[in-house]
Amino acid sequence: MLPTYNEAENIDDVLRRVREAVPEAGVLVVDDGSPDGTADLADALGSELGQITVMRRTEKNGLGAAYRAGFRWGLDEGYEALVEMDSDLSHDPAALPSILVALEHSADLVIGSRYVPGGSIPEWSWHRRALSRWGNRYAAGLLGLAVNDATAGYRAYRAAMLDQIDLDGVVADGYGFQIEMTYQVVALGGRIVEVPISFTDRVRGTSKMSSRIVVEAFGLVTWWAIRDRLLGGARRRRRRALNA
Repeated sequence: MLPTYNEAENIDDVLRRVREAVPEAGVLVVDDGSPDGTADLADALGSELGQITVMRRTEKNGLGAAYRAGFRWGLDEGYEALVEMDSDLSHDPAALPSILVALEHSADLVIGSRYVPGGSIPEWSWHRRALSRWGNRYAAGLLGLAVNDATAGYRAYRAAMLDQIDLDGVVADGYGFQIEMTYQVVALGGRIVEVPISFTDRVRGTSKMSSRIVVEAFGLVTWWAIRDRLLGGARRRRRRALNA
């Protein structure tokens, strides 16, 4: 599944490389009304390569909304596994086979991780790397996630696990969306596996990352921790006292 907005410079390359890595896979491009013609290019390539579907959305509603729409489509179509990856080639399609193999070995969620042995982010500055690591540790510590890279966007879900998640109740976008989905899998008792990947910065096009996405993730993680770990614990203690 590839969410796109103004990725005309990358869409041909990424779709060809996905097809090379996993020739049998169906590909969904979820385009948020790109004015640069990304959806038309993807449609044309679908006619050439086959098994490429383009979902045309009329508004740019954020990464989380695009993935939720894509998940619903994939579940309705009967896919057994659904993969998230960036469309700007920050995620190397060559890693897809190893991610899917890990999913086949009884995992419910496989995360392509920058922060396990073998993972890397070779082009990042030390302060960008430090901010990302701190954010992941903050989320993992507050939410009780035994995961090194909860913000990673290169991941595969078992459809049976996604089917248990109330997608309408998932509210976050950007980094927050990835953390929230990881939190949902943990809450449902799902098994999470991390496999190493190398994350590289885009070469063409414009990044969609913004400070708003980072602030949203920080605020949501803090609220979830207060709601579930502090207020939830207080409610459980009151119920035990009433039942004593």
